[in-house]
Amino acid sequence: MIEPNAVPRELRWRGEPLDRVLAAAAPELVPAVLDRVVAELPAYAELPEEELRGDITRIIERGMAMVVRMLRHGGGPDPKSLADLREDVLHRAEEGVPIEAVLNAHNVGVRVAWEHFSGQARPEDVDTLIGVVELVLRYLREITSVVSSAYFQERDVFLADEHAAKQDLLSALLTGSDPVDAAARLGIRPADGYAVLDMEIAAHPDESAPGTNADVVRWRKLRRFRAELERRSPQPLLARLNGYGGVVLLARDPDLRIHDLVLASGAAAGADVTVGVVSAPVAEIPEAARTAHELRRIAVAGRPPGVYTLDDLALDYQLTRPGPARDVLVGKLRAIEDEPDLLETLRTHLGNGLNRRRTARRLHVHPNTVDYRMRKVAELTGLNPADPTDATHLRAALIARTPPGRET
Repeated sequence: MIEPNAVPRELRWRGEPLDRVLAAAAPELVPAVLDRVVAELPAYAELPEEELRGDITRIIERGMAMVVRMLRHGGGPDPKSLADLREDVLHRAEEGVPIEAVLNAHNVGVRVAWEHFSGQARPEDVDTLIGVVELVLRYLREITSVVSSAYFQERDVFLADEHAAKQDLLSALLTGSDPVDAAARLGIRPADGYAVLDMEIAAHPDESAPGTNADVVRWRKLRRFRAELERRSPQPLLARLNGYGGVVLLARDPDLRIHDLVLASGAAAGADVTVGVVSAPVAEIPEAARTAHELRRIAVAGRPPGVYTLDDLALDYQLTRPGPARDVLVGKLRAIEDEPDLLETLRTHLGNGLNRRRTARRLHVHPNTVDYRMRKVAELTGLNPADPTDATHLRAALIARTPPGRET
């Protein structure tokens, strides 16, 4: 086991302390490392010449000096050297140099120095080379830790800024404010119009599994759902989602198939998704969002999962408008309005085309339970879900009890 702060025996090379030998060889090794880094790592080959001869060369020199001090004093790299390295790494992260390129650059430097000394080694130098291996492992461990930490810090800052810009753009569009500045922060221009998707994401089966942390399952479901949406979205995804649903804006694109996108995202999440969607120019998005929200609620009240437009739900939408006829329809369910299990089973059963097995699977109950609840609905309301005419009235009543501006 290698102790991070162990003081090794003095390593010597041809009778000289190795730290002095390495310091003397640095003027030769530094340009050799730079040439190899540029030759092997495309991310560095693309950097400006002045940066390579300036910042990158200084980083290599500091790395050599860090190893010299480790040889001289033992232990790991000194705190100031690591602080300087962290600052340098943050600059590379800001410039977009991939983390793997930065880590590989340090490995290239170690390899060049190793080749320089191992190529001259004699049998009596084996003990020194073993000591060097132990020191190099300590060095690379510290370097990897600093580089990874710095990149995660920069990533967190970037993601926070990007997330804030996306939410600002989403809010501007939904409230009818000017979206230009928020879009500019994302490096894009607002689209001419957007499809507004108001979503409900059903529970994943594992959310109700005994002994399972439902919050974890819900988060994993949402993460998979968002990832698939982002993968298929032509522009940065504008979304405000939680484990139960939310709103998404997609830039209008003739090649974008919203039904396929929602279906694929729901499949990735392992959950059914019900969506109300309205497409509108930027100026009309606030009203489109209100309509999409109502469409989603109406669909949830009596339709199977899927994507619904106003064309799909025109009759259902009209049934929810205020008036005496809607009040009569709502009254047909008054006898079971305090029976949430009956209402949910009725809604699901009608949405599944009265298929008792499919309804049972969706509700995680036995098919006989579905039959029992439907008999109770018939008994309490006087309307039999198995009768086509009564089923039509029950479905209309479910839709009508979803008034504008209120959740079911």
